[in-house]
Amino acid sequence: MTIYFYTTGDKYGCFSNFSAHGFELDGVYWPTSEHYFQAQKFAGTPHADQIRQAKTPKDAAQMGRDRKRPLRSDWETVKDDIMRKAVLKKFQTHQEIREILLETGTEELVENSPIDYYWGCGKDGTGKNMLGKILVEIREIIRNNSAK
Repeated sequence: MTIYFYTTGDKYGCFSNFSAHGFELDGVYWPTSEHYFQAQKFAGTPHADQIRQAKTPKDAAQMGRDRKRPLRSDWETVKDDIMRKAVLKKFQTHQEIREILLETGTEELVENSPIDYYWGCGKDGTGKNMLGKILVEIREIIRNNSAK
């Protein structure tokens, strides 16, 4: 069976980067993993802190996608690892969502985004679903660490 997630109000809404599960990373507090991810596009610049302080994850996403801001040159190379780092920290920080993730067993996890063909599955299901794949990786890391 496959578990689909997308909006924060769904049963698996905590898997969304928009879910209100903040964490501390790189010495500062991030309200959501979306805030962290979008800000890292401009790490070391004032843009990063502006995005961290955005009122909502949707605002953070819009700011991060604004190409008037100077995107770091290595972004395409580092974005997956940055997402892994944020998602891992989010699930390490919050026990209640860590348990939800572990309860998914070995199911495939799919971000059912109709518009995102990289992080989600896209409208027609042909997307890469990188967020879902990263969640499966994080689930294994957490399971292996709790087994020790």
